[in-house]
Formats: sequence, C-alpha cells, structure tokens
Amino acid sequence: MLTVSQLYIYPVKSLGGVSVSAVELTDRGFKYDRRWMLIDNDNRFLSQRELPAMALLQAVITNKGIAINDKNDPNDEVLIPFLSEGKQISVKVWDDICEAKMINDELDKWFTKKLKIDCKLVYMPENSMRKVDERYAKENELTSFSDGYPILIIGQSSLDDLNERLDEPILIDRFRPNIVFEGGQPYEEDEIEMFEINSIKLTGVKLCSRCVITTIDQSNPTKTKEPLQTLATYRLYNKKIYFGQNLLYKGTGTIRKGDVLTILKNKKSVFNK
Repeated sequence: MLTVSQLYIYPVKSLGGVSVSAVELTDRGFKYDRRWMLIDNDNRFLSQRELPAMALLQAVITNKGIAINDKNDPNDEVLIPFLSEGKQISVKVWDDICEAKMINDELDKWFTKKLKIDCKLVYMPENSMRKVDERYAKENELTSFSDGYPILIIGQSSLDDLNERLDEPILIDRFRPNIVFEGGQPYEEDEIEMFEINSIKLTGVKLCSRCVITTIDQSNPTKTKEPLQTLATYRLYNKKIYFGQNLLYKGTGTIRKGDVLTILKNKKSVFNK
C-alpha cells in the first residue's frame, strides 16, 4: 500500500519550504505554493541556482500572512501579506511571461539586504493565468511560479535507494517535492500514470529533470557534486538526470498525511531495462 508520508509547500519560489499535515488543492497547485517570487531588476525570477543563500530564508505560515526568517538569525523576520494590491507588472519565469503584483518597498529592502542583490518580491494574483507546457497539458492546466508544473511527487523508497549509494545521506528537501509517499519500490513514481487520493485524480505527465539546486545543503548553502554525480550513473536519460515525477490533476479537495494512493494506471518507465 502506498500512503502519503510528507507534504510540502514553498510559498516563495526557491526559499525554504514548509512541511504541513494537510493541504488544499487550488486551480494551480497547493494553496500558497509558489504564489510569491523574488525578481531581479529585469523582472526575471531569482533562484538558488544563482543565489544559494536563498535556502537560509525560511517560510512559516501564520494567520496574518507568510512569515520569512533567516535560519541564522530567526529573530530577524518579516511578514508577507496573503494578498497584494500593489502595481501589476509582467515577470519572467523561464520562457513564460506572466502577470504579478508588487507588494511593498519594505519587503524589497529586507530581501535585498539579505541576499546582497537588488530584488523585488511579487505575488501571483488570481487573474494571472500561467499555463502548463501545452506539450504535457491535459486540459489547459495552470501552475503558479513553479518551474513548470503544479505538483511534484517522490517516493521515500527512491530517496532511501539513493542514500544507500551516497557516502553521506541527504534529506528530501534537496529535491523540493510537494508529495512524498511511502511503500512500494524505489522509483515506483516513474511508472505511475494515473492515481487517486480522496477522489482527486492525479496524472504523472513528465519525469522531473534535476538541476544544481539538488547539490545545495538547505541548512548550509554550499554547492557540492552530490547527489547529481551519483544520480548521473543510473538516472541519466537523453543527457538529463531525473528524480521524481511532475503531476497534473483533476478535482478539488484536501490531501493529508496518511492518505492512500490508489493506482489506476501504470506506464513503462524510460529506465526499465
């Protein structure tokens, strides 16, 4: 039996994630997940790829908004309001141009000081419709400021298998999943084409190619060669390294830790011999 063991949201793209016991699905992924984003002076998104120190800025969900603190100085904290009425601007996430709202100068100054680079914080309002890549979309699905898809799933067995191959084990936070499940075989998520959680139908549409963010320790943001170096020995396909699967879904509701994943349809993995 496969069951949900961990759930994560990442309110501000590329900052520290939040572990939750239950989460609501919206029209573009988990509630609050990557609805905020830091941009540079060209209105392009910022990430740990260029700024590993972003890992040290930790999000906490409160009744008043999203609190952000510095892991090295937890008392240094700012509060991001849930909604923004600021100026609307166009921002760039990879090749996508989408609409976002500015929030306020005080937050921009705080993040600029912490990251030592001019930056601004923006919010994705409801009228910003960023669509999933049409090559993989089923019904013109939306996503937030994520890299491309609303949900990422990884099996705990897959991480366990990887850690057995590494000299030093790593945590799941390197891979920034939304859903982690336990049970089953390593990399079973590769083969899941359609499954159900609480009558919500989810579809595996694309294996997730991994970047250098996975080499950044989220509590000590320095880059190393692992786990990409090891993953490249057995998870390389068409010159990309894969770990986890991107999901689309149909339906609304809440997903909780302990919920059962009911497999409806499997597919052949590119890694099958």
